[in-house]
Amino acid sequence: MGRTGRLQQFTPANYWSEIQHMRGQTQDQPLAGAEEDENEKDWKEENGGVDAHFLKAVKTVRDSSGYYHHDMTNVDNPAQWRHAMMREKGRRQAVRGPAFMFNNRGTSLTAEEERFLDAAEYGNIPVVRKMLEESPTLNVNCVDYMGQNALQLAVGNEHLEVTELLLKRDNLARIGDALLLGISKGYIRIVEAILNHPSFAASERLTRSPCELQDDDFYSYDEDGTRFSPDITPVILAAHCQKYEVVHMLLTKGARIERPHDYFCKCNECTEKQRKDSFSHSRSRINAYRGLASPAYLSLSSEDPVLTALELSNELAKLANIEKEFKDKKSQIKETVQLNCCSLNDYRKLSMQCKDFVVGVLDLCRDTEEVQAILNGDVSAELEQGQTHRALLSRVKLAIKYEVKKFVAHPNCQQQLLTIWYENLSGLREQTIAVKCLVVLVVALGLPLLAIGYWFAPCSKLGKVLRSPFMKFVAHAASFIIFLCLLVFNASDRFEGISTLPNVTVTDYPTQIFRVKTTRFSWTEMLIMVWVAGMMWSECKELWMEGPREYILQLWNVLDFGMLSIFIAAFTARFFAFLEATKAQQYVDEKIHVSDLSLVTLPPDIEYFTYARDKWLPSDPQLISEGLYAIAVVLSFSRIAYILPANESFGPLQISLGRTVKDIFKFMVLFIMVFLAFMIGMFILYSYYLGAKVNPAFTTVEESFKTLFWSIFGLSEVSSVVLKYDHKFIENIGYVLYGIYNVTMVVVLLNMLIAMINSSYQEIEDDADVEWKFARSKLWLSYFDNGKTLPPPYSIVPSPKSFFQCVKRVFDLFRCRRRRLRKDVELGMDNSKSKLNLFTQSNLRISESRSFNSILNQPTRHQQIMKRLIKRYVLKAQVDKENDEVNEGELKEIKQDISSLRYELLEDKSQATAELAVLIQKLGDKLNVTATH
Repeated sequence: MGRTGRLQQFTPANYWSEIQHMRGQTQDQPLAGAEEDENEKDWKEENGGVDAHFLKAVKTVRDSSGYYHHDMTNVDNPAQWRHAMMREKGRRQAVRGPAFMFNNRGTSLTAEEERFLDAAEYGNIPVVRKMLEESPTLNVNCVDYMGQNALQLAVGNEHLEVTELLLKRDNLARIGDALLLGISKGYIRIVEAILNHPSFAASERLTRSPCELQDDDFYSYDEDGTRFSPDITPVILAAHCQKYEVVHMLLTKGARIERPHDYFCKCNECTEKQRKDSFSHSRSRINAYRGLASPAYLSLSSEDPVLTALELSNELAKLANIEKEFKDKKSQIKETVQLNCCSLNDYRKLSMQCKDFVVGVLDLCRDTEEVQAILNGDVSAELEQGQTHRALLSRVKLAIKYEVKKFVAHPNCQQQLLTIWYENLSGLREQTIAVKCLVVLVVALGLPLLAIGYWFAPCSKLGKVLRSPFMKFVAHAASFIIFLCLLVFNASDRFEGISTLPNVTVTDYPTQIFRVKTTRFSWTEMLIMVWVAGMMWSECKELWMEGPREYILQLWNVLDFGMLSIFIAAFTARFFAFLEATKAQQYVDEKIHVSDLSLVTLPPDIEYFTYARDKWLPSDPQLISEGLYAIAVVLSFSRIAYILPANESFGPLQISLGRTVKDIFKFMVLFIMVFLAFMIGMFILYSYYLGAKVNPAFTTVEESFKTLFWSIFGLSEVSSVVLKYDHKFIENIGYVLYGIYNVTMVVVLLNMLIAMINSSYQEIEDDADVEWKFARSKLWLSYFDNGKTLPPPYSIVPSPKSFFQCVKRVFDLFRCRRRRLRKDVELGMDNSKSKLNLFTQSNLRISESRSFNSILNQPTRHQQIMKRLIKRYVLKAQVDKENDEVNEGELKEIKQDISSLRYELLEDKSQATAELAVLIQKLGDKLNVTATH
């Protein structure tokens, strides 16, 4: 709202009431013009009719120079005099700050400079204009005791007309400081006026920081005059203060925020800054990142603000873990040099700020096209290659990778993902849970028939249904449930116990080797091996498509690969045991011709395979196979937790369980340290008493480990420290150490673990909806990509579609290479020349793939949508800021406008009085002439 708009709301009575209030008078007090002394009259004539009584309220420490001659002792009432002095002192401290902390610079100013600075500070436009025009000796760059020149005082008090008058002067100093001050206070019109100054004709002064421009007087570098950090540029400050209009003006003039180098950068510039002042270097980095992470700069400087904000949030999250000093703060520290316009945020808060910006843009979408533009990014190039929107979702994948949970869990994003999830199955989305369970059962029972139908007709209606993400999820879940059923069925013959005891051997015929019967694979184990091979093939394809680094970052992939590797190791060991037993059976069949093997003496290596289980070596391959197989079965059943996020009830529980596992791993570091300390200490204490104790506890390292471990669960006895000899000192030390161990472990550490688990669970529970939707989206997204239509083990068999695509890729590869060679021959380029012009050729190929709109420099559809969304975001931010502004600032601006208007009215009054005096003089002269005649 401009000055005119605000002042039109006031009546003349209100104006004069405000003026009387600023004078320290009431409306019913009479004017004291008739009682003014000669000094006040002289001052009033020199200052456009401004009486000295008004200046008493704004009198500053420059009074010590003897310039002001008004005597406060003219006040009749001493109480009023003391009240006026206290009010004067309070205003002096509020406006100018504690003067005793600064150098007494005002005494060196002349009376003319004092009057000039006062007129600039209080918006006395007539005096400023008069002194600039009529005083050739005036130093416009003079400063007060706080190091502020007239331009800074005018900008700080939002006097636009005074600022414009000063900017017309040549050799004006500290224009940069005035610009930074105007930006920090949010005076848009003043900032615009300063930016129109000829010194900003080149963008160098906007892009370089004050510390890089120390060769001129554009900024102040003395201790008193410097308000801002030397690494702060105008665009960085505008971004910090969230001034959208200022950021836009600076960007149009070529100002940009340079992204800081990598934290571990060893270039000459970074090395020199780090060596010179490491603190200033770190401060300049975080100031730059604060500007880059500002919503004002993100929305106005980037063609794709969503992508920029996501990548910047990840970079800031990494820096939070590297620069620990800027990681976490309980309170925001205000920067006094920036006048409370923003706070010094740490990297983690800046990362959250970028994530909130992305969520805010997504929240402003009004139709499906806008949501797809944000979730997919610019898809024009990909769609030309025949891909679909469902195969992209690049921004969602990036948000999941960087854990922008609020963005992924946003209703707009979830609605779009849910539509893709039930693609080609629109009717199933509205069905009840019972109907969906029935569909799962039908798919599980008819999975072989569905796989055969998809092999021969992948493009049919059945193929489209099976390619929908929901059906792929159901098929894979059904396949894995069948796999688990096979594991259970494989052990069903031993549910009620085994018929063959460990010390008994049972064979089908007398000459049969016992181990041949025990190592033979059953049909269920063969089916399990087929399923394992199919799942391993799927994992290998996923590893090839995603790359090793991305594959390992997903812990479920590590669990799957580990589980399958253990299965393969178990079956491999079992297969080697079967081979050895088969060789022993062949030896018996070829060289032993008896009816019963118990009647002959076999070689030791052959006889070993006839032994019962109790005589097997601990390193026997079959025993190793059985142990590995048991571990793999446990991991297989734990894999069920992968599909739990699909359900709203079990999803948060699965997330809490995963967080609990992380807490346990953190806790194990401290636990192992304490456990090892007591285990070694107790072993050293009792190692000399082997056989001389009530029980063998602590006499060996193994016994010490067992005793301390099971004592956590209350399964160890106090007698573990009792000796048979009368060595009370050793026994008492054992009692003390054992008691301290139990108190430390059971009372302290275990309760600490419980508290950690409870805290993690409470965090998940407080934001359960967001956590569950984020986990569900990760599960959904794994089925959105093309491929993986058939689950294991059906994925082992290559379909005609995959065979055709493989042949097509090979053909396209050869055709592309032949076309490139032909183009090189036509252009007459040899091999060396083509290498030199590699960049030019790549640009030609890129330009050929662009659309017609891009060639004509017209914005793409994605750019148009993002521009529309950013415009909404900026408008919403401005409205929110206007609603949140404090009324005190508006009142201060109104008072300043009233003060400036007062000077203008008094100037008009003075001019009218002078004109009236001239007319009276002329009239008197004419009357005198008439009287003489």
